[in-house]
Formats: sequence, C-alpha cells, structure tokens
Amino acid sequence: MNVKPKYRTRQREILMRYLETMPGVHITASDVCEHFREQGSSIGQSTVYRQLENLVSEGVLNKYIIDANSPACFEYVAEKDHCEDVYCFHCKCEVCGKLIHLHCDELSQIRGHLAEEHHFMLDPMRTVFYGICDSCSRAQEEGKEE
Repeated sequence: MNVKPKYRTRQREILMRYLETMPGVHITASDVCEHFREQGSSIGQSTVYRQLENLVSEGVLNKYIIDANSPACFEYVAEKDHCEDVYCFHCKCEVCGKLIHLHCDELSQIRGHLAEEHHFMLDPMRTVFYGICDSCSRAQEEGKEE
C-alpha cells in the first residue's frame, strides 16, 4: 500500500498539518471542507476529496465505509502506524446517527472465532453494530418518566 506521494502541493501540506492534529479521530470530507471554509482557506472541495483518497492510498489515513447512508470516515494514522490488520469496529446510533469508534480486544476475539469456527473472514474496517447510544437511551428513558 504505502505509495509515494505524487506531488507536495501547498494545499496538501495544509491538509496534512490539519490531519496531524486529529490522530484517532474520525472525520468526513465534509468536516474537512467545513474546517477550511471556517478558516477562510481556499482549498476546494474536489481537492480535499482527491487528497484524502491519495492519503488513504499512501497509508497515512484509514478510510471507513459504514453504510450506504453515511459518508465515509477518515482517520489519520500516519504511515508508520498504518497496519492492514487493525481491528476497528464501529457502533452507530439509530436515533441520532452518532458513530462510535471502537478498538476492543473482546471484539477482536469474535473475529478470530468467526474465522476458526465458521470459516468467515470478518472485515473489521467495515463492521458496524447498530443500536442506541447512551445519550439517546437516557433521553428515551426521561421521556417515559414524564
């Protein structure tokens, strides 16, 4: 995977500086565009999308595709930390849409169990558990009490 960058443009350098401040945080291309719009930067939307995809190819970002209704998420991991075998699971709230990023040893054991016992290779980069987040659960409980 680790492909050498084609060009070192000013926009790419600005984008990299921003991403380096966000290790382990999920962001969408829209989040990135909004950040630069708020900063008054002239980085265009197509440039952001193109550079994010390039950085995924280079192993600097992980890309997570949750489902057809959600935008792809990107996570800065830096080339030295990039690993194809990272166990990354997600929980998505069916009420508010919040996405929770999980690195959990117990869930990694499920992946091993599925492979050994059921001959099924789970893709942890695309595994999503659907349910209700803590905030929405509390709000629902408070609504029942009234």
